Amino acid sequence: MIIVQILSFTLGPFLCAVLGRGISSMDDQKMLLSSDKLLGGRIMFRQPTQGYRVAIDPVLVASAVPATNKSRVLDLGAGVGAASLCLIKRVPGCHVDAVELQKDLSDLAKENAKLNGVGGRLVVHTENILSLSSKFSQNFDHVMANPPYLQAARAADKACQSISTVEYDAKLPDWVSVAIGALRQKGSLTFIHRMDRLDELLSLIRADAGEIVVAPIWPHQGKEAKRVIVRARKGVSTPFRLVSGITLHRADGTFTTVADAILRKGAAFDLASNEESTGLGGSFSDDG
Repeated sequence: MIIVQILSFTLGPFLCAVLGRGISSMDDQKMLLSSDKLLGGRIMFRQPTQGYRVAIDPVLVASAVPATNKSRVLDLGAGVGAASLCLIKRVPGCHVDAVELQKDLSDLAKENAKLNGVGGRLVVHTENILSLSSKFSQNFDHVMANPPYLQAARAADKACQSISTVEYDAKLPDWVSVAIGALRQKGSLTFIHRMDRLDELLSLIRADAGEIVVAPIWPHQGKEAKRVIVRARKGVSTPFRLVSGITLHRADGTFTTVADAILRKGAAFDLASNEESTGLGGSFSDDG
């Protein structure tokens, strides 16, 4: 077992503040792993040092899921289980089924569930969302997803493409269709995605769900939003709402009070009480 110190040159300052960095190790398959933390150290997890790495998106999407104790939640494209772990930390009585295609990541998700003592509440399935078994059909109160953001044709570097970040077989319509199919009537789906794909996402959701709430993620006051959280309910026709969303940073680079509560303390992002947008939070961005 080779132990090496991990240097965090590739993470921006705000990610370093959220992710506690440990050391890495080489497992039996020669995969280099790091030991990291979320929610101010409340969650410990292991993940590969190469390829897609957990940032703040799984934390944000988990914070917006309106789960309660005894809720059944499906996490699509769960990776190493970060969003699932964050949700269970906030709502200890919920049960999460996490689906991940890549076996190396799903194995880590299982390990991370045990590491955090939630193995009985987080069940990990190594499956393709395009061929989920019937046990997932209309069986969940909530579905959350942090799907691949990039269409294959738009990925800049073919050599660096990862199925965690680039769409291949499963496209955005598939993610929405699977999420809707897994929900019970009036259940909720919560997605985090790129702002420049919001129109596409909304057009897909509107066919089968309503009570849509759109919450932009602003990096700073007055800066363009490049991420957005969208929540909706199956079989409900309540009107669409655009809310003010979350501003992550103050002018001095520190987290805002709301962002700090969510990212470091595990608080919920309550979309229902979030103020209606006045258009003052920033400006929408079509730039990935």
